Amino acid sequence: MDDTSSGGTAGARDRDDEGRARNARPRDGLGRPLPYAADGVARQPEGVVRAPEVTVVEAQALLDEGKPFHAHEVFEDAWKSGPDEERALWRALAQLAVGLTHAARGNVTGGARLLRRGAGGVEEWASVTGRERPYGMDLAGVAAWARRLGDDVERGGGSVDARARAPRLRGVS
Repeated sequence: MDDTSSGGTAGARDRDDEGRARNARPRDGLGRPLPYAADGVARQPEGVVRAPEVTVVEAQALLDEGKPFHAHEVFEDAWKSGPDEERALWRALAQLAVGLTHAARGNVTGGARLLRRGAGGVEEWASVTGRERPYGMDLAGVAAWARRLGDDVERGGGSVDARARAPRLRGVS
């Protein structure tokens, strides 16, 4: 079996309808590429414009399923399509989701670094805007979760269970 994109040849780059490079390989639940013929986890559609409340609910559901890579894509859509004054918030939340992804993959350094960067980003956004609970999210709690997890990842040195260590965006339910 060869690794070809639809209609392409081995070594050719996958392209979307506009000709942009897009990796069409299936992915596992943590976003890692699998061989073309493998069964993967359905990817999040890109470029979806959601209401902020919907973004929070969809991202939390994905985090609860142990799919932080997919949650990152939901936050990334909000970051790219939302109002300018909220972009830093959504970018920081995307960094937290990617940090959890790396921690679940066993990337200790990258996971801890992104978790701390995201924590700093949500804290800074809350401080600058004075909004500590946008769309019901507990930003102080999320930042504390990220810092604790970053510390745990560094101490443990291995991968974490993304589902078991998922944050509660809106606090304890």
